[in-house]
Amino acid sequence: MLITIQPAYKYIFVDLDDTIWDFHANAKSALYDIFYEVKLNEKYDDFENFYGIYAKRNLELWTQYSRGEITKDYLVIERFLCVLVEIGINDKDLAQEINSRYLDILGSKTILIPYAIELLELCVEKNLPVTLITNGFTQVQMQKVKNSNLEHYFSHIVLSDTAGALKPEPAFFKYALDLNNARPGEVLVIGDNYDADILGAINSGIDALFFNTAGRKVELPERVVEIKSLQEAIEFLNA
Repeated sequence: MLITIQPAYKYIFVDLDDTIWDFHANAKSALYDIFYEVKLNEKYDDFENFYGIYAKRNLELWTQYSRGEITKDYLVIERFLCVLVEIGINDKDLAQEINSRYLDILGSKTILIPYAIELLELCVEKNLPVTLITNGFTQVQMQKVKNSNLEHYFSHIVLSDTAGALKPEPAFFKYALDLNNARPGEVLVIGDNYDADILGAINSGIDALFFNTAGRKVELPERVVEIKSLQEAIEFLNA
């Protein structure tokens, strides 16, 4: 099922959200808390539909953000305002309140993707330095890492704010490579976002494992292997 695209790597670059840290589960938990905290349930009582709309809109906006089509400020307000408008509540102040609480709460959630710790432990055993690569907002991402007790696994943490570029931009990956004094052929990227993680890696000459939990249909480039679980990533590194 898996093939080895290179006998050995010296560095691992891994994404955070929905690769190591279960964004969907944690975001849903945070928004469930907020839904009742701000008494949104008194205006709209279907949390599951509210969350479903949010998940769809948030993904669309993050895709636009990673392409440089919208700003961070636009994203953080619009992702909740558009949801409220869709359920019949046009209230910008409420959208801002939800966003503020969301940014406060999200980083406290600690659900990880299955086999995330086992994968990171394997990298430690194999003396493979792991660099975390993420487009997320610095304060929130660092809270996620700290509260999930992941800090000690990473030799470096590269955020778009510090890199001065977003995945999939080559400048982001060059920043991570330079930080490790690594060559592209020495690195393996593991990520779930095909457009940001995988294409970004390939366009920078880096091999990749595409963690395709969404079942996206795509013709994979030669230097990419598809995995459906982090257990498969462990098998790959042990091959």
